[in-house]
Amino acid sequence: MYGRDPWGGPLEINATDSATDEDRSRNLQELDRAALSRPLDETQQSWLLGPTEQKKKKKYVDLGCIIVSRKIFVWTVGTILCAAALAGLVVLIVKTVPRHHHKHPPPDNYTLALHKALMFFNAQKSGKLPKHNNVSWRGTSCMQDGKGDGVSAAIKDLVGGYYDAGDAIKFNFPAAFSITMLSWSVIEYSGKYEATGELDHVKEIIKWGTDYFLKTFNNTADTITTIAAQVGSGDTSDGSTTPNDHYCWMRPEDIDYDRPVTECHSCSELAAEMAAALAAASIVFKDNKAYSKKLVHGAGTLFKFSRDQRGRYSAGSSEASIFYNSTGYFDEFVWGGAWMYFATGNNSYLKLATNPGIARHAGAFWGGPDYGVLSWDNKLAGAQVLLSRLRLFLSPGYPYEEILRTFHNQTSIIMCSYLPVFTSFNRTKGGLIQLNHGRPQPLQYVVNAAFLATLYSDYLDAADTPGWYCGPNFYSTEKLREFARTQIDYILGKNPRKMSYIVGFGNHYPKHVHHRGASIPKNKVKYNCKGGWKWRDTSKPNPNILVGAMVAGPDRHDGFHDVRSNYNYTEPTLAGNAGLVAALVALSGDKSIPIDKNTLFSAVPPMFPTPPPPPAPWKP
Repeated sequence: MYGRDPWGGPLEINATDSATDEDRSRNLQELDRAALSRPLDETQQSWLLGPTEQKKKKKYVDLGCIIVSRKIFVWTVGTILCAAALAGLVVLIVKTVPRHHHKHPPPDNYTLALHKALMFFNAQKSGKLPKHNNVSWRGTSCMQDGKGDGVSAAIKDLVGGYYDAGDAIKFNFPAAFSITMLSWSVIEYSGKYEATGELDHVKEIIKWGTDYFLKTFNNTADTITTIAAQVGSGDTSDGSTTPNDHYCWMRPEDIDYDRPVTECHSCSELAAEMAAALAAASIVFKDNKAYSKKLVHGAGTLFKFSRDQRGRYSAGSSEASIFYNSTGYFDEFVWGGAWMYFATGNNSYLKLATNPGIARHAGAFWGGPDYGVLSWDNKLAGAQVLLSRLRLFLSPGYPYEEILRTFHNQTSIIMCSYLPVFTSFNRTKGGLIQLNHGRPQPLQYVVNAAFLATLYSDYLDAADTPGWYCGPNFYSTEKLREFARTQIDYILGKNPRKMSYIVGFGNHYPKHVHHRGASIPKNKVKYNCKGGWKWRDTSKPNPNILVGAMVAGPDRHDGFHDVRSNYNYTEPTLAGNAGLVAALVALSGDKSIPIDKNTLFSAVPPMFPTPPPPPAPWKP
């Protein structure tokens, strides 16, 4: 029997397969039941089902708070161990391989000298010394100052303050200038003081001075009639053998002779300079509001006294005229008025400081051999630089602009006079500028000029001004810093004698400083007035090192005599060291720490009033 293949070919069907579909289906079912009723061996099962896969049972790890797969747990632990091993290897390599330590560069010479120069003030302190004074051979001294007969009732106590130089006299005129200079340097360079770790130290030095000045007059009054100008006496010009601070050679701690108090009732320059000192210090201590307010009030009282009671303080005092003679007081009016304005923001002080008549009397409009020389006597150059700062940064405009522009132009002329290309001042062969024209004790003037030059260059840099003009020629601010560096480097030892003029700095410095306390040993022996003369006259070096003291300096030929009896070479002073400190901090470090542009103006109100608010919108 043939059938047709649905794909087109013949399909032969056997006779045995001729059963119907229904029969075949029934037969298959019977076979299935038979197969299920008889168990199959493994071989048969493999024929029918193929190879079987045996599923592995997963294993877990119980961690207490969580159950995780053992496989994940093993991988995690393994990863942690490998990471720990790798980290340990890195640490081992770092520990064993030699390293190059990048240390901070050592302090520059200016910073090193600054640390020492400040110590001089510790050695000059009078009164009961603090425990941290750090000058082992000094002690409490002159605890009866101001407590004798003949002292005004308003002046009850004059213990404290600073001895002026190598003696034990307290001259308020140069001491006040010293405190003003130190305060000015802190206001401008507080960041540098902080970087050198000396900010607290210099502020403590300033406060020791201002605390004393507040004792020299009735600081609670608004109007006064007298101030103490000096404690101690040193005049031996008439051949007197009366014991005093110059005739005797004694340690301050051993002084047993009378120390008279010199008062003044007409001393404009002294009162104005003391006002400047208190006003500048009030800005330094502006964060101590109570003390700053006390200083401002005292400064106002002193400045009023200087204006009301006109007269030169040295005209009525023979000793002042001998040791610290004043040539006039109008420069102190400009200087003190400027500081009073910055301390108070009161425009009346600015009007006085910029008064053309006062400026003319101060010598602002004419030259002269000492023009541009800042000193304890003449403050005009400092006042001009200070008021130039006001014009550079605040520009108050009318009615001050004309005189401020004049001061600014004259400051530029002063800076030109410092440069070696000009012949305003001679120089020694070693390069020291002769600001006092070859007279003795030159270094105190040099350091002040170095400070002004560096400060003015920083003013210009802060005002984004690359330099200034000297006639038709333009000079960069770096020229001013170069001038300052050469002068200070000379003092630090870069001079023909290869000698440092700061005691304790370098290996070669003066060993016979004209200083009573440093020249007499602290050996529990009290030497009387004449008993100390043997220490004055000995050729042996001082037993005590007066660290940081800048001596008077060399002569105009770069010569220097290290002789104790010659104070024109070997005596240090407060005013000299104050200028030195100011110059050193200005030059210290690098220019990454700029001047503080804002602190000086902290009490100054806005130059231009705030515009009124716009009117309210119109409502119909």
